Amino acid sequence: MAFRGFSFRGQNASSGMGVSEACRPTFLELQGKRAHRYIIFKIDEKKREVVVEKTGEPAEGYEDLIAALPENDCRYAVFDFDFLSPENVPKSKIFFIAWAPTTARVRPRMLYATSKGRFKHELDGFHYEIQATDPTEMDLDVLKERIR
Repeated sequence: MAFRGFSFRGQNASSGMGVSEACRPTFLELQGKRAHRYIIFKIDEKKREVVVEKTGEPAEGYEDLIAALPENDCRYAVFDFDFLSPENVPKSKIFFIAWAPTTARVRPRMLYATSKGRFKHELDGFHYEIQATDPTEMDLDVLKERIR
């Protein structure tokens, strides 16, 4: 159905993108088996879905995740954050990071914003969410503050 040049079939910027079948199993490997320290996801506009772009080895750290994010484009990331509780008990929390730098073009920022809800629903299991438009908004100290 079309109305004044608009099509109501399929997905558009307001309906968000689909989610690749590989995303959930990769997330479960991080969540359950701890096979990854982080996962970076990107929107593949040709496939019209969110896909796994990169996984971090268990020995990698938060600095490696930050270095792997593009400076001028949006991404979703999941990070398995290990820390000691006040009682000195090792714990882990999973962070969802929506990276949308102000230097990114408007279209990708809109696509990532409108696709985030559906994507998060597919991968249910995050403890905390961070939305960042510049590196200072997702500094390691921000993560530490969130778990307190």
